[in-house]
Amino acid sequence: MVAFVFAIAAERRSTVGTMFEDERKNETYCVYNSDVSSGCGVGAFLFLLASESLLMAVTNCMCFGRPLTPGENRAWSILYFISSWVCFLVAETCLAAGALKNGYHTKYQGMIYAQNFLCETLRKGVFIAGAIFVVANMVLNVYYYMYYTKATTTTSEKGNHWVNSTVYMTGYP
Repeated sequence: MVAFVFAIAAERRSTVGTMFEDERKNETYCVYNSDVSSGCGVGAFLFLLASESLLMAVTNCMCFGRPLTPGENRAWSILYFISSWVCFLVAETCLAAGALKNGYHTKYQGMIYAQNFLCETLRKGVFIAGAIFVVANMVLNVYYYMYYTKATTTTSEKGNHWVNSTVYMTGYP
């Protein structure tokens, strides 16, 4: 949730450029306001990375640790695992690209000698797209963890049929 809040804050505090004309030097500059948006974007990136890392550490990235029992819970956990990683990668890409592009504009001031000049700014919605994928990742991670725990805690029916047999002479206690 913290990553979502930071992504929304980054969108709301996005950098705005204004044109500045220096009459003495006959140069035109773009002057940008503060760089709060890039910091919020980086914060959202780091919090999302930390939450995904924590989940993968707890579940051993689903590849290591206890094997999952075959069945519906295993299939759902694999599906949610893959979906959450796709959403995670898209969200991280949006947040990183937005923070880098926004930071680039605030640090770089270029001289332009042309007449028709617009100050380049970050496109609206980059951080919002990241925030949407952060929420989608959060929901998918909850379902992944729920089905993962079900798939690791349920016992397999394969090994229990000898003890619970209805024929009395088949199972030896």
